[in-house]
Amino acid sequence: MTFTLPELPYAYDALGPYMSKETLEFHHDKHHKAYVDTGNKLLEGTDLQGKSVEEIVKAAYNTNQPLFNNAGQHYNHIHFWQWMKPNGGGAIPGSLAKKIDEDLGGAEKFKADFIQAGVGQFGSGWAWLAVKDGKLAIMKTPNGENPLVHGAKPILGVDVWEHSYYIDYRNRRPDYLKAFIENLVNWEHVEKMYAEATA
Repeated sequence: MTFTLPELPYAYDALGPYMSKETLEFHHDKHHKAYVDTGNKLLEGTDLQGKSVEEIVKAAYNTNQPLFNNAGQHYNHIHFWQWMKPNGGGAIPGSLAKKIDEDLGGAEKFKADFIQAGVGQFGSGWAWLAVKDGKLAIMKTPNGENPLVHGAKPILGVDVWEHSYYIDYRNRRPDYLKAFIENLVNWEHVEKMYAEATA
């Protein structure tokens, strides 16, 4: 099997009150599992079997939409669980904070613009902090799309599909995004991905 559902790196109730046990059970055990199961079925018999998730996402973009949708969402969610932690948020680590100051006008402006990208993504999709051409950029994408297919490397992403927040926030997407950036982000993981993206 090319795709496997990762275990959550924390307990289901560890992200409360910002993300509930019920949300994580549905989001991880049902939605992410469906992307894995469907993606594996769609991979069977293709020349992409055995490739990395990143390679599959890039190769399936604009050539095999059903596979791309599921592979993209699998990739996005592998990292989404890692981009959060209990008692997250707080200060952005040094080297990354410096780069955010240089490229995005400082931490507060970055947070406001990141939230706005998520609020402004019409329908389902994602908001991102990515490295493109050596600079940090805020992006948004529809559905399961991600910065990989736009020549960039994502280092932080937030899921704005309704299943990510509706149980806890109903239609209050801005409140969910604010809670995510202020209280859930695992900045150590973001910093690690930033180091890998710029190596």
